[in-house]
Amino acid sequence: MAEVLWSPPADVRRTSRIGTYLHWLAAERDLDFPDYAALWQWSVTDLPAFWQSIWDYFGIIAYAEPTAVLAGGAMPGAQWFPGAQLNYAEHVLRAPGRADRDPIVLAYSQTRPAHTLTVADLRDQVRRVRAGLRRLGVTAGDRVAAYAPNIPETYVLLLASASLGAVFSSCAPEFGTRSVVDRWQQIEPTVLLTVDGYRYGAKDVDRRAEVAAIRAALPSVVHHVGLSYLDPEGAPPDGALSWAELAADTDEPLQFAPVPFAHPLYVLYSSGTTGLPKPIVHGHGGILLEHLKMLALHHELGPADRFFWFTTTGWMMWNFLVSAPAVGATIVLFDGDPASPDLTTVWRLAAEAGLTYLGTSAPFLLACRKVGVVPRSIVDTSRLGGLGSTGAPLPAEGFRWVYQAVGDHLQLQSLSGGTDVCTGFVGGTALLPVYEGEISCRCLGARVEAYDPQGQPVIGRLGELVITAPMPSMPVGFWNDPTGERYRAAYFDVFPGVWRHGDWITITERGTCVITGRSDATLNRGGVRLGTAEFYAVVEGLDEVVDSVVVHLEDPAGGAGDLLLFVVLADGLELDEPLRARIGRELRTALSPRHVPDEIHQVRAVPRTLSAKKLEVPVKRILTGTPVDVAAATGALANPESLAAFAAFGRARQKAAADS
Repeated sequence: MAEVLWSPPADVRRTSRIGTYLHWLAAERDLDFPDYAALWQWSVTDLPAFWQSIWDYFGIIAYAEPTAVLAGGAMPGAQWFPGAQLNYAEHVLRAPGRADRDPIVLAYSQTRPAHTLTVADLRDQVRRVRAGLRRLGVTAGDRVAAYAPNIPETYVLLLASASLGAVFSSCAPEFGTRSVVDRWQQIEPTVLLTVDGYRYGAKDVDRRAEVAAIRAALPSVVHHVGLSYLDPEGAPPDGALSWAELAADTDEPLQFAPVPFAHPLYVLYSSGTTGLPKPIVHGHGGILLEHLKMLALHHELGPADRFFWFTTTGWMMWNFLVSAPAVGATIVLFDGDPASPDLTTVWRLAAEAGLTYLGTSAPFLLACRKVGVVPRSIVDTSRLGGLGSTGAPLPAEGFRWVYQAVGDHLQLQSLSGGTDVCTGFVGGTALLPVYEGEISCRCLGARVEAYDPQGQPVIGRLGELVITAPMPSMPVGFWNDPTGERYRAAYFDVFPGVWRHGDWITITERGTCVITGRSDATLNRGGVRLGTAEFYAVVEGLDEVVDSVVVHLEDPAGGAGDLLLFVVLADGLELDEPLRARIGRELRTALSPRHVPDEIHQVRAVPRTLSAKKLEVPVKRILTGTPVDVAAATGALANPESLAAFAAFGRARQKAAADS
């Protein structure tokens, strides 16, 4: 049995936001649920009643009332709240429970001094930029793109675009030219915001050449806005407006265009590491309802909170973070290197900003554990009530480190979801305990199940993570996919009518969940499927190993194939036979003999996306002879140079096979 590391307080139903929601359900709907399991079951069984309750509980502002909650529940094609008209930006800027002078955005940067926006400041800046976009001729349906970091201007542009019914899209400025163009040529933006560069730690990164190349590759752009971020005294590119000109003083009032529930809000993209990024279109209403539910009822955020997630504008967690004023929470933005000057940077930010909820990634938490960071001995962590972890599975030792090194008072919420729904499917709740190594629950309104290969749900066994009922924040479609063919192929080609997400999951008897890696990166040894997450937990638990990636190369003749492990070692260390043997022993003891690699090799770096995810599938393709530029879009990687070692290794293997 996994150890319980945190338990809800006895008065949780009186003191939590989800407890208040339960009281409201009892008073307003005559619904009484004894525990979270019963509440979840109702939320995924009576979808219209649940999502109507979210609409009513959070007081959605509608310019036209819906004719139904759910018209046709089949996937794909479910229609949520047909006939409704609303606007996402209006609900964010409503900032319930906050006064005009209250701080609502705290912005920290390694490029310029920190600054704060009050509720009134944010509304005024959105009003000005909205008026500026209108002067440029932007109307509902036009696309507005931002090649800009996690700073207030990017956020203001999103809200101003949404207020007009325009469609927003952002790429972080560390994205390479090819990756940006691959995304935006698909949606053809008419307005483009860019920065001249940024500072990452102690390094200035000039992006003017990339901006010029992106601008030249996007003939659809009519108006270019240049933000002098790295060099505040610098001029915008030739022919571009400055940010000040876009936001010039005007008396035009702040208004919000009523748009249909499914009207496009923004376009997010798949990682694009194995092909052209999928342009995933999210709608105003679906994102609004899902984020209200998740931020308030799962993350327990409200007007007294300060919410931070370490993210860039190229990861869906930025879109999730910036919805938090819709539940009254202050958001904290950070642009820079979280490891500069060292891994205490984020923890010091937490204390300085007075965070009540800190969100980050599993790799960051494990890196802190690896180097011996003890946040509670460095700063006061007592204000932190919640700590979120996503991006990769967090193993049990990561859970234990949080409670030992950060504090035993907070609730650790490991969650998993995706860009595809811009939220989490599985996560935490104040009503349930935290078990080491386990995600606490399936989220409200998300009918998550584990399917065996025959498409049957299983409990207590590894299965494909599927969603068997529609969610409002599922994409309204892919851009330029009029027949829906690409959309159906992405999620519904394996189990018709059921969303297949591409992760391995185990749902335990007590309702907790364990994610064990991507199903397309599965290690299949002797007919037994092995998830990669547990593999990494053991290997990277060794002091000598900094990072690792494992792939299984199948034998075309039907043999066992080869299990290959690549490790990045601590500075100054070389992989020798004693360390190889030790890694094998640890895997055999902790997992099984099937987990022992056939070969272990040392590399300088593991290729990762800009959101820190390992490229298991592209590595496997490269090792089997696929050219690097076909196997992976290097502009979407944090360290594209790392692929060269795998390409060389693949060539050597093929030559050896040919010579044998």
